[in-house]
Amino acid sequence: MDLNGTAKLMKGNKHMKTITNIIYPLYLVALACFALSATTQAQLSPPPDGGYPGGNTAEGRDALFSLTTGVDNTALGFQALYNGTTASGNTAVGSQALLSNTASTRNVAVGAAALDSLTSGEMNTAVGNVSLEQGVSVNFNTALGRHALGRTQGDQNTGLGFFAGWNLSDDGTNNIYIGNAGPVPIGTESNTIRIGTQTATIVTVGNPPFESHPMPAHTATFIAGISGTAINGRPVMINANGRLGTAPSSARFKEEIKPMDKASEAILALKPVMFRYKKEVDAERTPQFGLVAEQVEKVNPDLVTRDPDGKAFTVRYEAVNAMLLNEFLKEHRQVQEQQKEIDVLRAELREQRALIRKVSARVELQTAPAQTVANSKGPSQLSPTLR
Repeated sequence: MDLNGTAKLMKGNKHMKTITNIIYPLYLVALACFALSATTQAQLSPPPDGGYPGGNTAEGRDALFSLTTGVDNTALGFQALYNGTTASGNTAVGSQALLSNTASTRNVAVGAAALDSLTSGEMNTAVGNVSLEQGVSVNFNTALGRHALGRTQGDQNTGLGFFAGWNLSDDGTNNIYIGNAGPVPIGTESNTIRIGTQTATIVTVGNPPFESHPMPAHTATFIAGISGTAINGRPVMINANGRLGTAPSSARFKEEIKPMDKASEAILALKPVMFRYKKEVDAERTPQFGLVAEQVEKVNPDLVTRDPDGKAFTVRYEAVNAMLLNEFLKEHRQVQEQQKEIDVLRAELREQRALIRKVSARVELQTAPAQTVANSKGPSQLSPTLR
């Protein structure tokens, strides 16, 4: 029997496995007779439990109901892969899983209504009730969890968790959502990774008719495997390859070590500013304090990091801090030298004051008027030295 004949058989007898009590004994006799022939053993009609030509398997009412030439499909559940005509290599497990699929290939849908709107996409994986539910022509998506990626019409998205990526609509592509509903408000985005949930309420309208799900916020994050993590913890940075790690400071990782000297004087030309980020960067427009990368680049190009286009993107504040320390130490040493000079000058000043006092005392003795002393012979004068 060819595949077209198989399709007619499946359509013409939706309950081919429900045999009436009248013909059931006859069927057993016929089956025993056919078993004697090697040629008939290779092609049984009706097929054995759930198995059909072309590597197709169907279990459940109206599963693979519309199949014509499709091969290597597995449909388990009420109307699973119901509209699949030329679809091939698909697996649908659950009521109305891959319901609308007609010609798409190599999709996996596990859960009621999973991927039930897909018509022509391929290589999608949806595990969870109504996951990837509204995707029509989507490709290469992976959704794990109830309602995961339920709205998306884009490709190469990954949603892991309850309502993960639910807010992603239209044709957003190449996104990853782990325990996160996606953009707020509902919209499209691409090449974005979102992990964790801020406080929100997810509202769905459709199937089921209405659902409201409060999503509590995550308040702590623990990540293992950070490169170079110290025992007592260190600030985490991102290198040029996107790798998380800490900046090593040990001499084991350094070369060409030399004093900074005057190189740090560049920071004296920097111009700290107050500013606000644009609304698309910071919706709250919080006042900020810092530097402008383009201005810093003019002072010292080594103090900025660049985007993939080579444009100044952010300031290396950790390098600025090191240069500030060098300038502070230079000023501190200068102050120490000045303090030493001041101490010497003060000592000299004390000596000079003492000398001045001595000289002043002598001058007073030399310039004081003579005193007259009365005696029996008459007045006489005393020398100033006897006073």
